[in-house]
Amino acid sequence: MTNEDLGQGPATTHFGFKTVREEEKVSLVRGVFDSVAGKYDLMNDLMSAGVHRLWKANFLDWLRPQANQTLLDVGGGTGDIAFGWKKRGGGPAIVCDINKEMLSVGRDRAVDRNVVSQINWVCGNAETLPIPDGSVDRYTIAFCLRNVTHWDRAIAEAYRVLKPGGRFMCLEFSKVVVPGLREFYDLYSFKVLPKVGGMVTGNAEAYQYLVESIRKFPAQDDMAQMVRDAGFSRVEVRNLSGGIAAIHSGWRI
Repeated sequence: MTNEDLGQGPATTHFGFKTVREEEKVSLVRGVFDSVAGKYDLMNDLMSAGVHRLWKANFLDWLRPQANQTLLDVGGGTGDIAFGWKKRGGGPAIVCDINKEMLSVGRDRAVDRNVVSQINWVCGNAETLPIPDGSVDRYTIAFCLRNVTHWDRAIAEAYRVLKPGGRFMCLEFSKVVVPGLREFYDLYSFKVLPKVGGMVTGNAEAYQYLVESIRKFPAQDDMAQMVRDAGFSRVEVRNLSGGIAAIHSGWRI
């Protein structure tokens, strides 16, 4: 029985600071990334002054890729995590993204880097992954989870597809824990980023959404509890750059 059946109206969620119907969010998010896919990586460099590369390197160092492990990287359409995984000696990688434009950019980058073997590109939703139960050793999701409609369902899917002994790792923007930095970061986020995004991609609204989506995402402790609630053990959190971003790690026992 749905909310509408109960007379409560349609189920809603947030799209940045806006309230939208749940069924609308996927298409709205897809529209954002369709519009910026070609310049997504350039914008990451501009927005973070290249710091996102250090965050991803830290993430991969903690992941510790092994040749006998299979990686599933969700929401990693342009390939950064998969390329880093392979460069560090990891085994086969599957990149799953709901956005075909982002996957297209990732495939092109793979050809440019001559990294085409052992990386499969799959279009799919993080909440309903087209991946068999217990089939991968490592699950990663970097700067994607906050764009998913139901965070808990995505984390539950991670648990489902991981083998016993498998590891979940999420890299995501989080809550700044340094007071002075927090005020500066808010000013920079809301006043500068949308303008830069508009100049580079022609879509300032997309970057306004991305900034707002960061503020709607759970704080570190709340996110850690969601990972535990999904069944993961040995859950750990590492803050990066004063909490601007954070890594969450958990193990399927």
